[in-house]
Amino acid sequence: MSKKKILSVKDLNLIHGKKPCGRCLELTGPEVESNICPVCGSIVACADISFDLNEGEILGIVGESGSGKSTIVQCLYFDVRPTGGEAYISCFEEGKVNIFSESSQKKRYMRSNLMGIVYQNPQRGLNFDFSCGGNIAEKLLMAGIYNIKKIRDRSTELLTKTEISTERIDDPPGNFSGGMQQRVQISKALANNPAILFLDEVTTGLDVSVQARVLDLIRQLQRQLGISMIIVSHDLRVIRLLAHRTIVMKNGRIVEMGLTDQILEDPQHKYSQLLVNSML
Repeated sequence: MSKKKILSVKDLNLIHGKKPCGRCLELTGPEVESNICPVCGSIVACADISFDLNEGEILGIVGESGSGKSTIVQCLYFDVRPTGGEAYISCFEEGKVNIFSESSQKKRYMRSNLMGIVYQNPQRGLNFDFSCGGNIAEKLLMAGIYNIKKIRDRSTELLTKTEISTERIDDPPGNFSGGMQQRVQISKALANNPAILFLDEVTTGLDVSVQARVLDLIRQLQRQLGISMIIVSHDLRVIRLLAHRTIVMKNGRIVEMGLTDQILEDPQHKYSQLLVNSML
C-alpha cells in the first residue's frame, strides 16, 4: 500500500456554544469523562484532532455516540465549519492550501469533484424527489458534466457496480429497501471518482444480513478502485472488517491511534480495552 498522503488534518477543533470561555479545551476530555465545559456550558465536539490518510487506505474512526467521530467527517466535507485547525488534500492546490480557509465556491468544487460521502440516514444523502439515476446525475451536474448520454452511461455503470438492477434506474429511492438506498448513496458518492470517500455509520439500522452485503460491497469497491476512505462507526466489528488503521475517540479526543490489528490485539487505552472486550 502506498504511503503517500492524500489528506492531512492538523489540530481540528469544533466547539458548540454562543460564547466559549477560552478554557473549554482544558476543562473537558476523557480525563474528566465529559465534553461539556463546566464554566460556560459549551460542547467540545472535537479537539486537537490530527491524523493523515494515505492513498488507497481505509482509516476507521470508532467511538461511542457523542465521541466526535462523525463531527470530523462533517468538518472535512464542509457540512459544518470548524472552530479551528487545518486540513490539506494532496490533489487540491498541491496540498499546500488549508481547505478550511477556502471560499465557498472552492469548497463546492472539492465536494463535487474530490470527495464523496455516504450518510447513516439516506434522507441526508439522497434526494427522494429524484429517481435513482437522477441522484447520480445531480452529482455529475455539480461537477460540470452535462452530456445526457455520458450521465446515463455513468449512472448505469455505477448501479451495476453497486449491484442494483439497471432496470430500476428511473425508480425513486423511496421504493428501495434501506440496504439498497445505501447502495444508491454509494453510487452517487462515487460518481466523479473522488479521491476520498467518507462513510458515516453506513450500516447502522440495517439488518445483519444487509449489513454484511453493504460491507462486502465497500470492501470490493475499495479493492477495485483503490480509493482512500474514512469510515466512522460505533461498532468495532465494522472497523475490524474494513480498516487498515484505526482512531479511537472519546469525549471529542483521540485516545488511541494505530494499526487496526494492533488495537484489537493489544489496546493501550482503557477505553479501547473496553471496546475490544465488548466485542468478544
